[in-house]
Amino acid sequence: MAKKKVIIIGAGPGGLTAGMILSRKGFDVHIYEKKDIVGGRNGFLRLGDFTFDIGPTFFLMKYVLENIFKLCGKELGDYVKVIELDPMYRLDFHDKTFIPSTGKEKMIEEIERVFPGSSGGYRKYLEKEKKKFDRLIPCLEVPYGRISDYFSARLLRAIPYLDAHVSLFDVLGRYFDDDTLKICFTFQAKYIGMSPWEAPGLFSILSFIEHGGGVYHIEGGLNRLSHAMAEVTEEFGGRIHLSRPVKKLIIEDGAAKGVMLEDGSEIRGDYVIINSDFAHSMKNLTDSKHRKKYTDSHLEKMKYSCSTFMLYLGMDRLYDSLNHHNIFFARDYKQNVAEIVKSDIISEDPSFYVHNPGLIDKTMAPEGKSSVYVLVPIGNTSGGIDWQKNEEPFKEKILGLMESRAGMNDIRKHIEQIKVITPRYWLEEMDIYNGATFNLGHNMGQMLYYRPHNEFEEFKNCYLTGGGTHPGSGLPTIYESGRISSELILKKEKMSLYT
Repeated sequence: MAKKKVIIIGAGPGGLTAGMILSRKGFDVHIYEKKDIVGGRNGFLRLGDFTFDIGPTFFLMKYVLENIFKLCGKELGDYVKVIELDPMYRLDFHDKTFIPSTGKEKMIEEIERVFPGSSGGYRKYLEKEKKKFDRLIPCLEVPYGRISDYFSARLLRAIPYLDAHVSLFDVLGRYFDDDTLKICFTFQAKYIGMSPWEAPGLFSILSFIEHGGGVYHIEGGLNRLSHAMAEVTEEFGGRIHLSRPVKKLIIEDGAAKGVMLEDGSEIRGDYVIINSDFAHSMKNLTDSKHRKKYTDSHLEKMKYSCSTFMLYLGMDRLYDSLNHHNIFFARDYKQNVAEIVKSDIISEDPSFYVHNPGLIDKTMAPEGKSSVYVLVPIGNTSGGIDWQKNEEPFKEKILGLMESRAGMNDIRKHIEQIKVITPRYWLEEMDIYNGATFNLGHNMGQMLYYRPHNEFEEFKNCYLTGGGTHPGSGLPTIYESGRISSELILKKEKMSLYT
């Protein structure tokens, strides 16, 4: 019998997860990728002799990817070098600096140094959030294709821990009185492109994921994870077609039958997995006559995450005064976040993140030099900011803040390479709807059953992976989306993921 053929649009982490699993199970897997590298937002950028991650730089919940490799009979550690970070990061406020550790006693000492009298709340946080994590994570490991899935035993057990109608910031108020300390445990809402004052309280598990499970770096950058996944896919016979963009889905008789590439060739298959940005794929790859629910007007009304302004700097020196991960907060962080959500304002006093891997990873830049990555959360393109006009002055503002806040004196004299990415780049070059780097928003009306389904509801034989489907944005959950969709296909073929 001929192998069932699976066509995957996009070689991002979700599509690569599905590629690994399904090729391992004997499917004829073909991944079509627009770019000339794998990874999507989890790819790499090279400027001269300097290498940068395009997007994610925090590797969390490493057991998720380790388990996916094990499902394929592989060990993650055979493909990449994983480095645990301690301290996890540096959080810099204008009047204090806080450096969290994964070690409980070290963390308690640091809390007492910066926020005297608050360590009791941290002990309570660890105890309560561990219970919440244990109840909620299993709910993110299964699909929600039917409304009746809300009545599963695992979700019913989790309901007391959901905090669905309380903000993330308010949840941290159960543990801490100091607002700055609350920010130290809620800024992680930016991982899903949301405000701590708007994100549902269930996302308090984001900071617990760090404090309970650790923060990791991959030698060579997190982009090496995508390379490893592509390697496993190809070891099992899967094929990855780079520089082969998809023009549209072929949908006949209410089912996905394949794709048409930009060069006009038609590729037919038994299943299609959409790993490209969900809203972009609906609007640009799917004929409107096939979309009853996700019409153009419906897509416009959906809530989207913020975007990011990026600087990739090849520097002629190392910066040992910085940590590996560094976050510099605006004086009024709440106002800064509100301006980001509003989308049509560029903050006068922005917060920004600096990735400084050169201290522990000598592979990303020449000896004695460093690849410095800067991310500034900013409104997405729906706000209409003119980035052609604002790119240069905002770049200069951020460079100035890196001098005054991060201690990177005379920074312009040390730049050998530079690349700037604005929200327009995410929209136009990376095909991300509204330039919303973290995909669809994670409000309760766009989660679980109310998020686009892993087994897509608009037409048959089509599955979704990536941040635009369940469980949501962020590398671990995107990996899970690829596993969930693969398992749904295997069940349809009366096959098991685990045998």
